[in-house]
Amino acid sequence: MNLDELTQKYSSSTDNQRKAIFSTLFIAGNKLQTLFDKHIPKVSLKQFMLLSIVRQSKEQLTFTQLGNILGCSRQNIKKLADVLMKKGFITIQQSPHDIRAMCICPTEKVNDFYINDFSEYQEELKYLFEVYTDKEIETLFILLSKLYAGIDNLEKRAANEKK
Repeated sequence: MNLDELTQKYSSSTDNQRKAIFSTLFIAGNKLQTLFDKHIPKVSLKQFMLLSIVRQSKEQLTFTQLGNILGCSRQNIKKLADVLMKKGFITIQQSPHDIRAMCICPTEKVNDFYINDFSEYQEELKYLFEVYTDKEIETLFILLSKLYAGIDNLEKRAANEKK
């Protein structure tokens, strides 16, 4: 069975389409992680995403805040941070707002990475989206943003079930 056959099989109803969308998100994430990890040896995709958030943030973020943004635990952020610190991309410092919390701060090596190494891969990212028109990109952006609202619904439901 190939992807076209799967798409055809799951296009018959809204319920099947929901299942296909969920599966597609999982499979696409795995494929992108595999491609990225093979292509950029300095950092894994998860490390890259953490560096991107840290680099773009106007303020220092704690492990917990970063975990909430990236959808993983504080402990996972700590593991990623430990590796990135050993590679010289970040430092870990005490939060200026909470002495119990630790923050991740980018080093100059992060900027060097984005300027010198990652710029060549940004061009390749265009290939991922070249099959879309500008209008389709806008629609996909809106729909993926809306997906976060659905994820929030799931998180709230799970929290209510624990009570």
